[in-house]
Amino acid sequence: MTPFEPLSPNRPTLSEIRRDIGPVQLLTGLVAFLFGATGALAIILAVGTGGGLKEAELASFVFGVFAINGALTVALVWLYRQPLCLFWTIPGTVLIGPALTHMSFAEVVGAFWVTSLLVLALGWTGLARRVMQLIPMPIVMAMVAGVFLKFAIDVVRSLHGDFAIAGAMVAAFFGLSVWPAAQRYIPPIIGALLAGAVVAGGLGRFAGAEIGGLALVQPVFTMPIFSWRAMIELVVPIAITIVFVQHGQGLAVLTQAGHKPPLTAVTIFAGIGGLLSAAVGAVGTALTGPTNGLITSTGPRERHYATAIVTAVIAIGFGLLAPTFTRLMLAAPKELILTLGGLAMLRVLLGAFTVAFKGPFAFGALVCFVVTVADMPVMNIGAAFWGLVAGLAASWLMERADFARAA
Repeated sequence: MTPFEPLSPNRPTLSEIRRDIGPVQLLTGLVAFLFGATGALAIILAVGTGGGLKEAELASFVFGVFAINGALTVALVWLYRQPLCLFWTIPGTVLIGPALTHMSFAEVVGAFWVTSLLVLALGWTGLARRVMQLIPMPIVMAMVAGVFLKFAIDVVRSLHGDFAIAGAMVAAFFGLSVWPAAQRYIPPIIGALLAGAVVAGGLGRFAGAEIGGLALVQPVFTMPIFSWRAMIELVVPIAITIVFVQHGQGLAVLTQAGHKPPLTAVTIFAGIGGLLSAAVGAVGTALTGPTNGLITSTGPRERHYATAIVTAVIAIGFGLLAPTFTRLMLAAPKELILTLGGLAMLRVLLGAFTVAFKGPFAFGALVCFVVTVADMPVMNIGAAFWGLVAGLAASWLMERADFARAA
C-alpha cells in the first residue's frame, strides 16, 4: 500500500503545460527563481569558501541543490498538478558553516545522508503528517509571518540603501496595483522587476557580469564518513528544520493560496532529493516557503503549477551550468533582489497575519511570532522551530478551550 496521497486525476499533458505557460507564468517563475537563488547562492558560497571547499566541490553543491531539486520539482508538480517547488534548506546550509571548522567535509556529507534517510522515514511512515496535523494553523501562520517579515523590512532597507532602484520598483508596484486595467497586461510584481532592471541597467549596476563562456558542471562524489559528532551536531537540527519549519512554511503558504499540498509525498520526495543531493556533496531538500509564496502570488490559481515548472526548469539549467552562472547571479544589485522579494511577499504576509491573529489560538500565535522574529537559535536549531514550540506551549496554557473546540 503506497503511503502517497492520491495523485491528481488530471495530470497535465505537454500541450496543456505549453498552453498554461504564458508571459505571466514565465516572468513570475523567473522572479521566484531569482529571489530563491541569489541570496541563497551567496550563503552557499560564503559557507563553502569559509569551510575550505574547492571550486569543483562548490559547483557540485550548486548543481545538487538546483538541478536535482529542479528535476524532482517537475515530477512532483506533474503528479499533483500543484505548485510544489522543492529546493534546499537554507538554515541547514548555515549550520554546516560552523561544523566545517572542526570536522571534515566528508563527515558533513555523512550527516547529509543520514538526515535524508531520517526525512524519508518520517514521510514514508506518515509520522510527519500526523505531527504537523497537531499544530494549529494560526500558530504555523504566525511562524510564517515571523520568517517572512524580514523580507518586507528589506524593502525599506533597500530604499535607504539604493533609492534609485528600489524607489522605481516600489513606484511601479503600487502604481500598477491601483491601476486595474494595466494589471491585465503587466502584473505589479512584474512591473517592479522591469522598472528595477531598467534603472539598474541605466546606472551601470550590472557591470562586470559577463558570462565569459558556457561550461557544464562536473559533479563531484564525496565519499561520506559517518562520525558520531557529525550525527549529533547536524542530523537532528537539519531534519527538524526541513520537516517542521520549512515544510510548515511551504504547506501554510500553499494552503493559503487555495491548494491542498500532499505533505507525505512532499516529505518522501524531500528525503529522496536529499539522498541524491548528498551523492554530489549538497545539503538536504525541502519544500520552500518564500519561493512557493512568490510562485502563487500572481496569476490564476489553476496555472500556478505551470509557474512552478518554469522555476524548476530554470533551476535545472542553472545547476547544469553552475560554473558559468554563479558569478553572473552574484553580479545583480542586491537591492533589486531584496526589493523584488519583499514586494512579492506583502500579500502573503498580510494573509499570514490575518490567519494567525483573527480567531482562535491568537495568544499562542503571538508568542510564536515574537520568538520567531527574535531569531535566536538554540542547540543549533533555528528560531522558527522554537517559535512553534513556544506558541504551542502558550496556547496549551492559555487557550485550552480553543484546543477543545478544534478537537
